[in-house]
Amino acid sequence: MKLDGARVLVTGASSGIGWAVAQALAHAGCSLLLTGTDTNRLSRIAALTGGEAVAADLAEAGGVERLVSAAISTGNPDVVVHCAGMGKVGTVLGQTRRDGGGQVPGDGNRCAAVRQDDGGQEEYNRLFRLNLVAPMRLSQALLPAMLRKGAGQLVFVTSIAGVLGVAGESAYAASKAALGTYASSLRVELAGSGIGVTTVIPGVVDTDFFNRRGVAYQRRFPRPVPPSRVAAAVKFALENNRAQVVVPGWLRLPIVVQACAPQTYARFAGRWG
Repeated sequence: MKLDGARVLVTGASSGIGWAVAQALAHAGCSLLLTGTDTNRLSRIAALTGGEAVAADLAEAGGVERLVSAAISTGNPDVVVHCAGMGKVGTVLGQTRRDGGGQVPGDGNRCAAVRQDDGGQEEYNRLFRLNLVAPMRLSQALLPAMLRKGAGQLVFVTSIAGVLGVAGESAYAASKAALGTYASSLRVELAGSGIGVTTVIPGVVDTDFFNRRGVAYQRRFPRPVPPSRVAAAVKFALENNRAQVVVPGWLRLPIVVQACAPQTYARFAGRWG
């Protein structure tokens, strides 16, 4: 699609990938509606890109409705890029494991496994509301206008964790896996409507994501890529109507190996996954 002049809604724009996506699309000539929870940084990125800022917590009651209202009042977006998300670490059983890269996120003192009586249950609920439910509800609310025009694009930023599974991040991986499957289903439902659905699957990205979740990234491999690289992939996918983009591209290899030879993949994943 042609990006110059397109109206684009970017969630999670106050930091990380969303911030970089906002900059990349502004340079491409897009008119931006930006949302996030850090009001100071949201104002900054809006000023840098000439976009309009709408502070909203999409995991809280009324957050999605507030954003939808703003999107409709400013002109329905041609594109929605779902970048907002959060992580949580902790092994399923709250145990600690060590490997060559140091302690795998999931220290029992900091990230106990969730049980029904665990005080961390609300954090898990929030993770799924933000990573999965919010983009589903937002897409559902904004799709009718796109369908009336017969054009539009939905971009879902998922994660390699949601495709391959990652030790110590089972809840996060599950939320991203569900989001990716939702996007795939939506793509089939919207076939022939003029509306494209894209999944962008990043690997490890050099943002504050890991610090905000409470545990820094500690693995030696793979190394993080800059958020600008993911933003470039989003721009490329939009311009070329791609169904899926993986960043960095070499991560397609383990995806293919897992699909074609799951036992072989499992042996290797145990060494670095």
